[in-house]
Amino acid sequence: MLIFPAIDLIEGKAVRLLRGDYEKKTVYHDDPAAVALDFKAKGAAAIHLVDLEGAKSGKTPNFDAILRIKEQSGLFCEIGGGIRDLETVERYLSAGIDRVILGTAAIENVPFLRKAISLYGERIAVGADFKDGFVAIRGWTKTASVSEAQFCDQMQEIGVKNLIVTDISRDGAMQGIHLELYRRIAENYGFLLTASGGVSTLDDLRALRALSLYGAIIGKAYYTGAIDLKDAIEVAK
Repeated sequence: MLIFPAIDLIEGKAVRLLRGDYEKKTVYHDDPAAVALDFKAKGAAAIHLVDLEGAKSGKTPNFDAILRIKEQSGLFCEIGGGIRDLETVERYLSAGIDRVILGTAAIENVPFLRKAISLYGERIAVGADFKDGFVAIRGWTKTASVSEAQFCDQMQEIGVKNLIVTDISRDGAMQGIHLELYRRIAENYGFLLTASGGVSTLDDLRALRALSLYGAIIGKAYYTGAIDLKDAIEVAK
């Protein structure tokens, strides 16, 4: 299982939100590229990046900061947040970002998702952010009338390979993972599944590894020191 330490970006800074609430923001570092270099020093092979401003606006305000992270770290980088058209997908991929994550667009613009998958295959991931059993969109500010099962069924039919699943109620709350959510999806679908939100302890990672997941994202637990990234990477192996 791959460990994806996370960098969430607002105004070019590394931040964390509590349960997706933009009013509950903590700035952890003014230089996200330095954070990425620390990830690399601790043995990380990949980074999960989110443009939180882009998630709300559908634009790419942190594009330059994201490219600096990629260029300075040299690590595998996946980026999500506001990627809602093929022009933005191409902009990121042609600039050297390894994978882009579609969230809102996967719900609201299925033809775009199908086209992106047909053009770029596994360089496209879908971010499924669940709130009370339904999909949340537009930076988690709205909930779509699409259930967990409906969403997963559709993504499988379209041919999505990489699925990143977040339980918003656990994100940034340091309350552990929603293991049953990941178990349900892992047992019923064939996605390369990455768990996001709530990873707080090494035991959380052991439980996810036992499900044979593709990856796990670590956010707040890294920044607060609750999880040592070196230890996490060893446990995931």
